[in-house]
Amino acid sequence: MAAPMESLRKRRGGGDAPQPEPLKAPGREPPTGPPSLLPGTFWLTRIVLLRALAFIYFVAFLVAYNQNKQLIGEKGLLPSKLYLQQIQQYFRGKSVWDSFSYSPTIIWFLDWSYMDFILDAISLLGLGVSAFVIITSCANMLLMATLWILYFSLAHVGQIWYAFGWEFQLLETGFLGIFLCPLWTFSRLPKHTPTSNIVIWGFRWLIFRIMLGAGLIKVRGDRCWRELTCMDYHYEAIMQTQPVPNPIAYYLHQSPWWFHQFETLSNHFIELVVPFFIFFGRRMCIIHGIVQILFQVILIISGNLSFLNWLTIVPSIACFDDAALGFLFGSQQGEVKDRVQKMQVEEAKENKPPVRYGCLVRRLVNVSLGILIAYLSIPVIMNLFNSNQVMNTSFNPLRIVNTYGAFGSITKERTEVIIQGTSSLVANDSTAVWEEYEFKCKPGDLKRRPCMISPYHYRLDWLMWFAAFQTYEQNEWIFHLAGKLLANDPEALSLIAFNPFEGKDPPRWIRGEHYRYKFSHPGGKHAAEGKWWIRKRIGPYFPAVNLKGLKEFFKSRDWPYPGHG
Repeated sequence: MAAPMESLRKRRGGGDAPQPEPLKAPGREPPTGPPSLLPGTFWLTRIVLLRALAFIYFVAFLVAYNQNKQLIGEKGLLPSKLYLQQIQQYFRGKSVWDSFSYSPTIIWFLDWSYMDFILDAISLLGLGVSAFVIITSCANMLLMATLWILYFSLAHVGQIWYAFGWEFQLLETGFLGIFLCPLWTFSRLPKHTPTSNIVIWGFRWLIFRIMLGAGLIKVRGDRCWRELTCMDYHYEAIMQTQPVPNPIAYYLHQSPWWFHQFETLSNHFIELVVPFFIFFGRRMCIIHGIVQILFQVILIISGNLSFLNWLTIVPSIACFDDAALGFLFGSQQGEVKDRVQKMQVEEAKENKPPVRYGCLVRRLVNVSLGILIAYLSIPVIMNLFNSNQVMNTSFNPLRIVNTYGAFGSITKERTEVIIQGTSSLVANDSTAVWEEYEFKCKPGDLKRRPCMISPYHYRLDWLMWFAAFQTYEQNEWIFHLAGKLLANDPEALSLIAFNPFEGKDPPRWIRGEHYRYKFSHPGGKHAAEGKWWIRKRIGPYFPAVNLKGLKEFFKSRDWPYPGHG
C-alpha cells in the first residue's frame, strides 16, 4: 500500500511538491516589529546604574557644599581641623599611618590653614564630576574612584554629622560603581568592556543585606514590630524614622489601626521574604527589583529620610537586565538601544570571540573584587545570624562591605529642643520675653506646615532631633550653636530658618526648652486654628547661658570664641 499512498499524496500536492506562496495584500509588506533585546546582558543596566548613582552623589555633595563650612569648617560647630589635631595627639609617637588608618582622608595631605577652601573644593569637584556622569552617562574607573575618594574623605572628618547609615551605604554603593566602568574609555557602550556579572551580583548582594538586615533588626528589636503596632507611631515619633516628618506623614498617621497593621505586615514581607527572590532566577529577580523600588518610592513619599531611600533604589536596578530596561530607551536607529541589539546579534554569531589582553586583566580584577566582597562579608553574615545584631556598622576601615538595619528601637513619643533667646538683662526675670528660633525643617512653630525636602538633607535639624532624646551633656556642640546665636554669627544663622533678632542687637541669653510634640487631629480644635502640631512643655533642656559665661567652656574645647576669630 505504500506506493499507491505515496502516489496519491503527490497528486494531491503532498510530499515534496512545492507549496503556493501566501497571497499578499497589494502595496503592503508583512508587518515586522523591531528586534527585541535579549536577556542576560547589562549594557543598558550600567547606564541606568551610573546615572542613578551619580544623582545621589550630586545631592550628597550639594548638601556638603551648603552645610560643611558651618558644621565642620574652620569655625564650624565641630571643626574638622580640631578633630584631625586630636587624632594626631592621640597617636603621638606612633607612625603617621596610625592616624591615617583611624580616619583615612585626603585632607591629611593638604594645608589645614585653608580648611573652608578645602571643604568647598572637594564638594565642588564632586558636584562637577557627578553632573558630568548624569548628563553624558559616560564614566570610567578613574572618575568613579574620584567621586568615591572625595566623599570618603568628607565622611571621615564629618564626625557626628556624617554618622548616619546612608553614608556607609553610599560609600559601599559608590565603591561597586567604580568596577562598572572601563579604566580609561569614555563611552556609554564601551564595546570590549561588558558589565561584569560579578559586579551585578555585588549590587544584588548589597540590596539583599540592606533589606534583610532591616527586617531582622525589627523582629529582634522592639516588641511593637511583632505586635504589628509600630506603624501607629511611625509617622509622628518612631525612633530613627521621622526626625523631620513631611505633610503626607501627617495624614498617614491618622489612618485606622487595621491599615497600620497591614503596613507592618507588608514591611515584614518585603524585608524578610522578598530579598530571597534574587536567588530564584531572572523572573523572580525582576519581581524583587520592582517590589523594592516601589517600596522605596512609598517611603520617599511618606517621609524625609534624606537620600536614603533614593540610594536604596540604586542596587535594586541591578535586578534588571537589558531586556527588562529596554523600555526606558528610544528605538531610533543608531541610538543606544539599537546599538545594544546589534552588539547582541554580533556576540551571538561569534562562537569564540578573540580574547584581548585588557579583557583578561579586567576579568582578573573582577574576580579579585568578588573574592574581596566574599571575604569581607563573613563578619556581616555572622552579624545577621547573631541574636545581638548591630546595625549600620562597618567591619573594615574602607567601609566596603557593611551591615545595615534600621528602626529596631522605638520611642512612642516625639520630643523637640526649642532654642529661645531674650534681650532681657536678667535671664530669670519673670517679665523677660523669650523668642524662638525656627529651624529649616524640624518641628517648631505649631502652625508651620511640615516640610518636604527628600532627597535633600538638613544635618543640623536631624541632630537636633537626636539631641532631644539625649542630654545636653551628650551633645556639647549645642552650646557652640548657642554661643554663635548669642553673637548673631552669620554662618550659624544660615542653618536657621528664622532669627527673631534679625536686624536687632544679638540676644543676651540663650536657653533650650524641652517639649513633647504630637500631630493635631484633622477636624479638631487645634487643626481648625491652623495648627499642625500640639505641644506640651516638659521642662528646661539646657539652662540659660550668655556669651561671657561660655568663654571658659569654649576655651577648654579649643573652639573659636564667637565674634572674636
